[in-house]
Amino acid sequence: MRNAFTRCRYHMAGEPEGVTAMKLIFAVIRDEDAGKAVKKLNENRFSVTKLMSTGGFLRSGNTTLMIGIDDENVEAVMDILKEECAKRSEIEIAMPYMPGGVPMMNYSYVPIKAEVGGATVFVVDVCDFRKV
Repeated sequence: MRNAFTRCRYHMAGEPEGVTAMKLIFAVIRDEDAGKAVKKLNENRFSVTKLMSTGGFLRSGNTTLMIGIDDENVEAVMDILKEECAKRSEIEIAMPYMPGGVPMMNYSYVPIKAEVGGATVFVVDVCDFRKV
């Protein structure tokens, strides 16, 4: 029976099975930051899977990055995400909504100053990794 402190197994085709601590990072970032972040991660030899997603508050496009790495590389990836996905203020034009999410078409749009950018990051343990 495995517990939270057990080192997990990984196996790549053609290589002997090994034991290491691995993590899977899910980073939700703005579409505008995705290209720079993926490029910088790839330059540092981190493989990335990019998924398209949609944000809630500003209803803008987001990108979710999935990054599988060894435990000791978590801080290097976090540093890249901090650098490439920095927070900034931006003026957004929002349509007013009535209760229930129905847009009010007869009213003018409302400018909203919002902090954008940054990343929402989840780091989870991986107990079985196989590359076939």
